[in-house]
Amino acid sequence: MEESVYKIVEVVGFSETSWEDAAKVAVAAVDKSVRDMRVAEVVKMDMRLEDNRIVGYRTKLKVSFKLE
Repeated sequence: MEESVYKIVEVVGFSETSWEDAAKVAVAAVDKSVRDMRVAEVVKMDMRLEDNRIVGYRTKLKVSFKLE
């Protein structure tokens, strides 16, 4: 098996509709900057509130990618 090294970055995505969409936003943003993503681990999910109402969803991810 080939030896390899991976870097892990933490990102937070935001969506007005769902945690899943927030995660997709975060992965899409990382995809613009790195190649060869391998794993995205959900670390935390929370909601943004205004006037006691949910106005958005945030998903924090640890995304790993292979270093070249």
